[in-house]
Amino acid sequence: MSSVAERLARHPRAALGHWPTPLEPAHRLEADLRPAGRLWLKRDDCSGLAGGGNKTRKLEYLLGSALAWGCTGVVTFGAVQSNHARQTAAACARLDLTCDLVLVRTVARDDDHYRRSGNRLLDDLLGATVHEVADDDEAFTELAGLVAAAEAEGRSLYTIGPGGSDPVGTLGYVSGALELAGQVEARGLDVGRVVVAASTAGTAAGLILGLAAAGLDAVVDVACVYHDAALTAAAIRDLLTATAALIEMEVPGDDRWTITDANLGPGYGIPTEAGQAAITRLARTEGVLLDPVYTGKAFAHLLASLGSGAGDDPRDVDRRDVVFVHTGGLPGLFAYTPTL
Repeated sequence: MSSVAERLARHPRAALGHWPTPLEPAHRLEADLRPAGRLWLKRDDCSGLAGGGNKTRKLEYLLGSALAWGCTGVVTFGAVQSNHARQTAAACARLDLTCDLVLVRTVARDDDHYRRSGNRLLDDLLGATVHEVADDDEAFTELAGLVAAAEAEGRSLYTIGPGGSDPVGTLGYVSGALELAGQVEARGLDVGRVVVAASTAGTAAGLILGLAAAGLDAVVDVACVYHDAALTAAAIRDLLTATAALIEMEVPGDDRWTITDANLGPGYGIPTEAGQAAITRLARTEGVLLDPVYTGKAFAHLLASLGSGAGDDPRDVDRRDVVFVHTGGLPGLFAYTPTL
């Protein structure tokens, strides 16, 4: 039977990122925390497309599919400061595809920092056409109008859901997990846990599938930043089932992952004190920048877990190396100037 990597290779893929992204030790922070294992950063913020981030891996497969279908443009969705929207705009510019971004005012902010800087500034610079809407109902109405207008002009639009988190997009992180597993093996690391933020769940689901396929004995520790743990877990399970079918593998068991919403705070896009402290701590020990929406909250979870002590279970993640998957989000820092 063919390997998962060989089955991935059957799916159309557009070259967009800088691979492999670095796997770096966090020596200064590690010395400060004194965990039993070592702490590593998987730098997917260095993926190379318009500021980097995790969505580039998904977009390679999504836009590979769009090109295979002969589409001339893309429409996708996100919040006003969506990292996914910014990376989609950049990918479309590189591949000569039109790009329509339907951005929902999910976060209750209307100041200039949020509406005009950060990712929104880059959306315009990258040439995307932006449609700001009030809610999901208006977003679907906008989509219908865009599709109808394109058809009338003889163009074909490829629609990508929020975060690029459908089974095709999730393939990007199956591939990313295989890349990470190869780096772990090459360095001889004993990784017990891979920590990642989750919103629309495609990154987490891909990591779970890919690490299981690689045979890496590590738990994917999911930190919710969008919905609560119950809703996020349901989204992960749906994507695990659908994506596993695409690459002809069994769905990994629940022992391959954990999930928490302990650092979600008041809700999506609302900074927390712990998240802000995590941003400052990593910046001042490793010179690595997190963001208030995704990675700051996920890293706050990692810091809290490392401070909780280790038990006697030989699989106890605190006794083994920990990898934090840095999913990017640097431009969003500028949108949160008032809170930083």
